[in-house]
This record gives sequence, structure tokens and C-alpha cells, in this order.
Amino acid sequence: MGEWDLRRLRVLRAVDECGTVTGAAERLRLSPSAVSQQVSALARQLGAPMLEPYGRRVRLTPAARLVLRHAELVFGQLERAEAELAGYLHGEAGEVRVGAFATAIAGLLVPAIARLRESAPRLAVRVVEAEAAGAYGLLAAGEVDLALSLAVQPGGGDPRFVQSVLLSDPLDVALPPGHPLAGAPGLRLADLAAEPWIYGAAGPWREITLAACADAGFVPERAHTAADWTAILAMVGAGLGVALVPRLASARRGGGAVVRALPADLPTRRVVAAVRTGTQGTPPLRRVLDALAEVAATVQPD
Repeated sequence: MGEWDLRRLRVLRAVDECGTVTGAAERLRLSPSAVSQQVSALARQLGAPMLEPYGRRVRLTPAARLVLRHAELVFGQLERAEAELAGYLHGEAGEVRVGAFATAIAGLLVPAIARLRESAPRLAVRVVEAEAAGAYGLLAAGEVDLALSLAVQPGGGDPRFVQSVLLSDPLDVALPPGHPLAGAPGLRLADLAAEPWIYGAAGPWREITLAACADAGFVPERAHTAADWTAILAMVGAGLGVALVPRLASARRGGGAVVRALPADLPTRRVVAAVRTGTQGTPPLRRVLDALAEVAATVQPD
């Protein structure tokens, strides 16, 4: 039977709706002979007549109606595909999988998704929580389309990825309540060189803490190891040590810790969005990146 010709099927539908070859020709902007040729070719291809006389008009044969019933399903599916493609090309439809660490999910990704639900409700964003150190691995493996991580990761020099900085997140210091320096004016990071510190055993946050303290002229003595902010602040609040805390995580402060800014030192971490090279122009991905940038601009700390 060969491949189905959608053009011939559309001509057949027009003849059915108009009731005459001439009417179908006018609708399709074809000559009557061209319409007749298309219908005859379809009949030869399918091995069954498509039209029969009906007074001064024509009508579809039972075989043609069977064919057209199935063709209508195809036409409907194609129309839905065209609409979905149009939405995709405008960044209004599709799916984007985002791997992000916890504070980026709470502070950046969730507000961005809320915006996209209003502006692009057919665009689905799937969230995968991942440590900042593991986000690039998910991206490289194709398990996510976009990774929110920290600039200390090696992705900045990796040609497989394209990075953009979303914000510079200041680092504050968390002190136990009643600490002699908790209310001291002009607090400097170097003032805490002799304190017991709390930070992770590995990963970007460890590197950020070590780098900030190195800039202040000392190596922090790690008394306790933790990566979760609730746990870290609880330990600080209990007097077990001090810790650097990103301001983006300020909403999760607790445990009685006193959090102080360090305006003289200005330690920061850079939160970045990374995508695989070559995908950065994909409309849905571009739409999510733009929403993240908009949210970052509103939460950019002073």
C-alpha cells in the first residue's frame, strides 16, 4: 500500500465537507482537476473507490469514511504537535530537569518555578536535589538539563559546560549566644582564628570555608563535621564551635546561634547555573535560566 499521503487525505476531507469537487477546489485553492487527481490517486493507492455520485454532488464511499475516520485522529495529533512545538519554540512548553543543592532550591529554584507557573504553565520543571559537588556529575550524565552549583566546582574550565553566575552570596559567621565577640563592633574573620570550627569534610563548602579563612590569614581548626545547616546552627547554638553561613540560607537559621555579617572581609560564595555546551539556546532551558536570573536579582544580598 505504501506510505500514507497526508495531502491526499486532506483533499478527501475537503471533498467530504464541501460535498463537491469544485467546492473543495475553492477551499484548497486548487483546480477541480487537481482535486480529482488527488482523490483518484488515493483510490488507486488504497485499492478502493473514494467517491460515489449523490445527486448533483458526491459523497464518500464506506471505504473512504473508514479511512477518513482514522485520518481525523492523525490530523488531531498533528495539530496538537504543532501547538506543542510552537510553545516549545517560545519557551512556553516542554520539560527542564534541574539539579540543585538545598539552599539554592529554597532560595532560587522554588521562587523561579512559581514565576514560571504563571508565565509558562505548560513548561514543567523537575527538581532533583543534589549536593553542589554532585550537580555537575548529574549534568554530565544527562540526568538533569541544568545544574545549580557553586563556582568552586571544576565546571568553569570544562568545555562540556557553560556557566553563568546567578549571584554572589555573602558569608556570615555564626557564633554561640553569649560568645565574647557576638556583639563586638567591627568583627573580622581573623578574630575567630583560635575558635573551633564546624564545616564539611569534603565538597565545595569545605573549600569555600578554607579559602575564606586563608584570605583572613589562618587555617581553621575543624572541631566538628557537618553539612546540613540545621545541624550546623544547632551545634553553634549549643556552643560547640563557630561556622560560616551563606546568607541565602538565612531563612533556615535557628538553634539559638548569633549570625553576624563580616563587612570588612566580605567573604562570598558564587552560585552558578550550568548547562551542557550547545544546549544553552534551547527555548525551555533559556526560559528557566531567565527566571532564575530574575529571582537572583531580587534576592541579591546587599
